[in-house]
Amino acid sequence: MDTNEAWLEKSRSEVPPRKLEKQIAIAGAACTVFGREGYARASVDALAAAAGVSTRTLYNHFPGGKADLFRIVVTWTSGEVRDAQLSRMRALLDPGRPPRPEDLERDLVALARAFVGMMTDYPNHFALVRHIHAEADHVPPEVLAAWKDAGPGPVGRALAEVMTDLATAGLIDVHGDAAMAGAHFMALTSHAIVQLSHYGVLPLPKGEADRLVEGGVAAFLRAYRAR
Repeated sequence: MDTNEAWLEKSRSEVPPRKLEKQIAIAGAACTVFGREGYARASVDALAAAAGVSTRTLYNHFPGGKADLFRIVVTWTSGEVRDAQLSRMRALLDPGRPPRPEDLERDLVALARAFVGMMTDYPNHFALVRHIHAEADHVPPEVLAAWKDAGPGPVGRALAEVMTDLATAGLIDVHGDAAMAGAHFMALTSHAIVQLSHYGVLPLPKGEADRLVEGGVAAFLRAYRAR
């Protein structure tokens, strides 16, 4: 299965409630271990010990072992963060009510702050993402694909739609590539904060984070504001 949603849906219909409860408990413990150790260093023994089960029990619930658990944990947490990001986009940049030109910069700053704030709101997920980027050559390709499909892919497409809506309203010019405009927005407003804070492990002072976000939005608008 490609996502944890599919796993949960199948499990609810096929797995007895007590067994499903055990699987969810194992996955929750695995999230902590993977966030601390990463994928390559986390052993099946450590995963089982954190969940308070034997390795045989772990494999009974997750025949694919570590890769199976990592895929489920990553897509599960990605889904939570994705839903939060999409909700903030809808709240701050409603396609039915585009901002006034004089409010565009303010609203984009609010969106960028909301996205950056996700690292504080969902620390376990971003600990996993940090390890994914550091260990991409060790993480199974199907797990990387499942993560992208669960979180970054839908969010990137939604952000491209936001850029298209702003262009339609005459507020920005996406120069024929709304997806690229969205990617530039994210890079300019969050990349430095992600790197300097190590994905939120060492949060920046608010003033410094605000300076980087506001400067990133200003740079984005210098390139994309409609003339």
